[in-house]
Amino acid sequence: MKTHFQVLDGLRGTAALTVVLFHIFEWLTPDWAHNPLHHAYLAVDFFFALSGFVVGYAYDERLARGAEPKLALSFWEFIKRRLIRLHPLVPVAALFGLLGFIFDPNVGMAQTVGIAISPGKLMLIFTLSLFLLPTPNLPNTYGETHSINGPSWTLFLEYVANLLYGLFAHRLKRRLHIVLCVVSAAALIPVALHFNLLGFGWSWDTYWVAPIRLAYPFLAGLLVYRLKLKLHVPQPYLLSSLLLVGMFSVPFLGRYTGLYEAGCVILVFPLILMMGAGVDKVEGRIGTFCRFTGELSYPLYILHYPFIYLYAHWLLSTHPHGALRIGVSAAVYLGVIGIATILLYFYDKPVRAWLAKRYLRP
Repeated sequence: MKTHFQVLDGLRGTAALTVVLFHIFEWLTPDWAHNPLHHAYLAVDFFFALSGFVVGYAYDERLARGAEPKLALSFWEFIKRRLIRLHPLVPVAALFGLLGFIFDPNVGMAQTVGIAISPGKLMLIFTLSLFLLPTPNLPNTYGETHSINGPSWTLFLEYVANLLYGLFAHRLKRRLHIVLCVVSAAALIPVALHFNLLGFGWSWDTYWVAPIRLAYPFLAGLLVYRLKLKLHVPQPYLLSSLLLVGMFSVPFLGRYTGLYEAGCVILVFPLILMMGAGVDKVEGRIGTFCRFTGELSYPLYILHYPFIYLYAHWLLSTHPHGALRIGVSAAVYLGVIGIATILLYFYDKPVRAWLAKRYLRP
């Protein structure tokens, strides 16, 4: 039986929990430089690096020519497995986004947009969202490419990465793989310097940044797995989580911010993966916590954003202060975690199990 890297599961959970908090802080502290987690959008790049590692670990041998017949997978079997793993929550997230957009009580006061949306256009956007395809703009969604559920832009890229992996990357020779890592890292640096940060790719005017943010971390994560790079450190989950959150919390660095963020993605994220891969199993409460937050990370990430919009428009409309402002912020954070947990155990896992039993060979 293959090892299950529980520390990497826990790190995925750490990143997802931090992203939700970052999006809440975005509205509590609209000045980006004063957001206490203002580098936390780099969690997206860390997710890509994790995906490269995990996909290679799970499927390299099974897609290889000459793989053991009982374990061998065809390209289409690989695609089916990835869809069953990722897609059941996509329509739920799209439905949350649609209902939030229609019934948001504060959106008319939050922005003076004044754009009428026909039911036909709204249904078109919803339908495109069911397939993770980019959508036309909606009012009050700030030009996002996936206007009903903003984080879907990263999942769309995840699908692209999986498709390219299934077609080509599982057969990459080591030398070409290293060359592609160097080239994609070299492409990332001027983007970071141009904007002086890497937090773009989610909007129509910067969507060209999205594949550049995907390429290096995914390839680097895959390379870390294939080279069997590991670092053995004490308390690897706690240490690597502190390093990850610490990087997200580094103060604003002025004109060096972009260079810092490129360094995080190119150098530090592979290092964190090596720390996470340095131990196979974590016992006790930390191991249980790693498993739980790892499972929770994807539902939490893909489902939280419609609630962030409701929260943001409430803030913009009512301008609350003091205990009310803090209390509602905490309630949103804990409430989103609760909703994601319920859907994980009562929808996502049962649906995936049913789909796997019906459509995948044993």
